[in-house]
Amino acid sequence: MTPATPLLSAITAWLATQQPAMLSALERMVNTDGGSYDKAGVDAVGGQVREFLQGHGIAVETVRGERHGDCLRALVGGAGRPAGNARENIVLMGHRDTVFPQGEPARRPFRIEGGRAYGPGVCDMKAGIVLNMFMLAAFQKFGGAPGPLVGLFTGDEEIGSPEGRAVIEAEARGARVVFNSEPGRMSGNVVTGRKGGVFSVFDIVGKASHSGGNFEAGISAIGELAQKIIAIHALTDLTRGITLNVGLVSGGQSVNTVAPAAQGQIDLRYIHPQDREEVMGRLHAIIAHSFIPGTRATLTIKGEFLPLTQSPAAARLFTLYQGAAAEVGLAISGEFSGGCADSGFTAAQGAPTICAVGPVGGLAHSPDEFLEVASLVPRAQAMARAICGLDAAGL
Repeated sequence: MTPATPLLSAITAWLATQQPAMLSALERMVNTDGGSYDKAGVDAVGGQVREFLQGHGIAVETVRGERHGDCLRALVGGAGRPAGNARENIVLMGHRDTVFPQGEPARRPFRIEGGRAYGPGVCDMKAGIVLNMFMLAAFQKFGGAPGPLVGLFTGDEEIGSPEGRAVIEAEARGARVVFNSEPGRMSGNVVTGRKGGVFSVFDIVGKASHSGGNFEAGISAIGELAQKIIAIHALTDLTRGITLNVGLVSGGQSVNTVAPAAQGQIDLRYIHPQDREEVMGRLHAIIAHSFIPGTRATLTIKGEFLPLTQSPAAARLFTLYQGAAAEVGLAISGEFSGGCADSGFTAAQGAPTICAVGPVGGLAHSPDEFLEVASLVPRAQAMARAICGLDAAGL
């Protein structure tokens, strides 16, 4: 059990009064554009986070993103970053970007119906951002954290964290534990393991010719694309949790031209770190091989996530969180997810990590994405209890 203290009681009691304020902050955030490639929008959401935290007397540092949303680092307690190899910081992590295009909030603004909140990014993961904001505010107001709390709010997770990854990994090297507030599963469970992912693009060059008058002089890049897709999909091994999907294709010049160029985009998912090198080696071989003589192709990695694997310390963190959740009436288990998240980066740096401790929701990345409103407060109270129980759990 989490050790009972007057400070913890004050924190959980205060959180019990904060649902209206949480929903107000969430509504404003959901109604702000914030797709991964919309830096201005993601930074506008960051401005809302900064405004809230500074209003509660919390210092916020900015790590500027050149192309994507800035990273914000908020600190409650402590003097800053750990010295040397010390791991002191209790990190609350989340991303502000969504998968939706500009204008989506205007088309589908925040609304609540039947106990569920709807809107673009409402559970993935703006509700988790709100939870982390209120968690920092609670410990700033009452104290009681067993170490410095760091809130890390990144801006490009949905596209593989091309700029955020270095910031996340640097933070993880000083992290005592990491709570990643991705949405809780529809079952109410948290995530204790995730697949890794590699997102890549292959470009094929052929030779154009008139498809009627000079067909034999052409070299079809689209024909080569088709052959390569068959070979790439054949690398899928469901028994090992390895999947490859060419999810986007393009190419050609006109219907009456032998295609001089084509492109495919690949999503690779895997469970075990060693499988990445094996599959990527086979993938490079497919790209290098010309099924149609005269074509050539290149492969470019555009984004990547590492798998989330559960270390013994992470298993203790899960047990602590599970017990803390039970104390506020939540029965949870750990789930494995085929989806990727920034939690893989922190786990790979040796930081005990638990993922999907945010409020419960579902159908992310779709027009039907929803949040269970009633989960906001108890999930926050569970995290507060887990944070206060770190010392007793030997973490």
